[in-house]
Amino acid sequence: MSDTLANLRRKIERARDLRSVVSTMKALAAASIGQYEKSVRSLDDYYRAVQLGLSVCLSERAPSAGVAPLPEYERKEKKGTGIIGAIVFGSDQGLVGQFNDVVVDYAVHTLAALPGKKKVWAVGERAHDRLTDAGLPPAGLLTVPLSIKAITPLVGQILMRIMAPSLAEGEGHREQNNDQREQKVHRNKNRVTQLYLFHNNSRSGEIYEPVNQQLLPLDETWRRMLAELPWPTRNLPEVVGDNTATLQALVREYLFVSLFRACAESLASENASRLAAMERAERNIDQLREDLQKTFYSLRQSKIDEELFDVIAGVEALAGTKR
Repeated sequence: MSDTLANLRRKIERARDLRSVVSTMKALAAASIGQYEKSVRSLDDYYRAVQLGLSVCLSERAPSAGVAPLPEYERKEKKGTGIIGAIVFGSDQGLVGQFNDVVVDYAVHTLAALPGKKKVWAVGERAHDRLTDAGLPPAGLLTVPLSIKAITPLVGQILMRIMAPSLAEGEGHREQNNDQREQKVHRNKNRVTQLYLFHNNSRSGEIYEPVNQQLLPLDETWRRMLAELPWPTRNLPEVVGDNTATLQALVREYLFVSLFRACAESLASENASRLAAMERAERNIDQLREDLQKTFYSLRQSKIDEELFDVIAGVEALAGTKR
């Protein structure tokens, strides 16, 4: 019985240590949520400014004005060309509940409804493994950033690996010979012409929910939506300088901010999920410690009772001998 009591005592100590670790992780998750949510809010005004700038540029590029069409990477490809690309934001670390399962299931279901060849990139090892298990092995794996500062390099990697070839072709599409055009048609069949972002987003009343955003192509529907944005003041805007150069700069900012915000929202949701998981773990550990302590006290009381009974029995035996 003493071995049983010793084992219970060790289990109680381990539960206490684990409770301390969980509390620390809970505090870190709570602090991380705040910085990522603040980052998302800080992007709203800038994102709105970029949209308004695009609205002005696109309004001045009306066909009636005789302006050249948008660059190649801003036009929707012909049917049957290009690949549907997708970026799924998940996590590298565990203890996040169903965070990765939810976003991967949503991405797989959404992509299955789209015709054409798919190419998926996973942000996070957990999402990568689940995509592979779902029969949609990713073409690449990107590391989840651990801080706000690390999001910018990740966005740069996405733009370079996935979208840079399209951007480069778009900027130099005017000077091409016949051989180059044929090579371009062949490349178009193997490059990303549509790009979707999948990530979890925090919602009031819920921890998170999966959402998606079509980032490419920047087609006529996208142009029309931005061109119809109302200007916030009575002063009519005007682009100073080269409209095309300004438009391309704003498009790059639009892509950067969209990717940055999607990543920040995913990180905020990840930490919200981890916070909820740690709260559940705290309750479970507290309940386990309580049960262990009850068992420990019960066994110790039984041992004391047995020792008392032995003492009483010994006293009674001595008393009987004296008689």
